[in-house]
Amino acid sequence: MPLRTRVFTRVFDRIGGLSIVGLDLDGIRRSRAAVTPAVPPFSWITGPVFRDVTREETTFPARDEHEVRLRVYRPAAGSRPRELPPVIVYFHGGGWVLGSTRMGDPLCTFLARAVEAVVVSVDYRMAPEHRAPKAVHDCVDSVRWLGEHADLLGGDPSRLAVSGDSAGGNLAAIVCQVVRDDGGPTISHQALLYPATDATKSQPSIVEHARGPILTRAKIDVFLDLYLGPDGLAATDPLVSPLWAASHADLPPALVQTADLDPLRDEGRLYAERLAAAGVPVRHTNYVGAPHGFASFPGATTIGRAHRDELVCELRRHLHPTRLRT
Repeated sequence: MPLRTRVFTRVFDRIGGLSIVGLDLDGIRRSRAAVTPAVPPFSWITGPVFRDVTREETTFPARDEHEVRLRVYRPAAGSRPRELPPVIVYFHGGGWVLGSTRMGDPLCTFLARAVEAVVVSVDYRMAPEHRAPKAVHDCVDSVRWLGEHADLLGGDPSRLAVSGDSAGGNLAAIVCQVVRDDGGPTISHQALLYPATDATKSQPSIVEHARGPILTRAKIDVFLDLYLGPDGLAATDPLVSPLWAASHADLPPALVQTADLDPLRDEGRLYAERLAAAGVPVRHTNYVGAPHGFASFPGATTIGRAHRDELVCELRRHLHPTRLRT
């Protein structure tokens, strides 16, 4: 592993990234609070927070009398097209337990700028206080609300994409399946960054990289125990494991990015294969030599920058299709 990546791994754990094994509930809450956006000295790893992208917080009423908080990123006025820009709904990672919308500031401001889109990061409820499928409900409700009201945030509700990393990639994939089955809205593209798709932990890479950098088998076990609980949803429930859905047909075109040194590598690859077999246009890229979480540190490796280039290219291709024809 390159030196800069090893340094990042140490910093990532120090600032509360995935230090979950052995924590009680208070420790989990402290870890959440410790996650900060890119500020010196870490911005060389995460990439900058682009200050010309505006940020604001808003809420909308979801099910269970719950209000979901959204963090909205808009591209600078000078870079906006004349028509309303498309909308990217982003779900952060963190094993359904850690993470925050603030953690996504570097990537979300970058996407708003590079894709020329309104990016909406969803502050979904997390375990263990809120077990599955509460996070799914919040993410589905967010996409449905944006499908009707994105114009209130300055975006085009007819051009929606979803994206997420790790547990966020899991939620993005599940959202696509739920809205397909339950009446929309139409999602133009799904960009899944090293997604968790199979909570049965039965794929070979779980064993191969059980002690991998950043994400280990022990951490996966803790995350899933907290997310599912002792008597919650089964690991094979499609609201937990999108790989186990009865059908993968008629889902949005997908980008699936996997990391070669990641315990989740094989379930991401297998999900891409299931989509392709069902006739869904899919691009799958496995980043050789990359650990789980590489999207969070484009400054640490060239792989992180290559991932961003590919991500932007695919999102622009599906969200700005008329530009490609002119």
